[in-house]
Amino acid sequence: MFTDISPLEVLTLVVMAIVIFGPDKLPKLIQDVTGFIRKVRSFADGAKEDIRNELGPEFKDFEFEDLHPKTFVRKQLLGGNEDPLGLKGIRDGLDIKSVLNDEPAPAMTAVKADLTKSSVPAAATGAPLAEGERPPYDIDAT
Repeated sequence: MFTDISPLEVLTLVVMAIVIFGPDKLPKLIQDVTGFIRKVRSFADGAKEDIRNELGPEFKDFEFEDLHPKTFVRKQLLGGNEDPLGLKGIRDGLDIKSVLNDEPAPAMTAVKADLTKSSVPAAATGAPLAEGERPPYDIDAT
């Protein structure tokens, strides 16, 4: 949230705070702000604990971070598995450094072997069609 503030901007804010509130009132203001932040945090932690207690023992592993839409969709679609789509082999086979250095990429034999083992029809693997043969039609893909 505050990662885009430069050191010069922070210094400007500190100087403005000293000028506006004065060096006498500034320590009291800082104590009041930190106390307010502590109260808000304790209120939020108490509310989370109350919700967990009210949900009961069947929701003991419930995390509020799972309610974030991005996390929720990932967990529901991928089922919590580490790599349900088998993309880890492809990701491991890619060599970004060779691409950036204009070197030829290493052969991805393991990934190709995994793809040929899957239930992909022969026409989808790039096998040429016979004369007059129509390409396969997948009703679920349209």
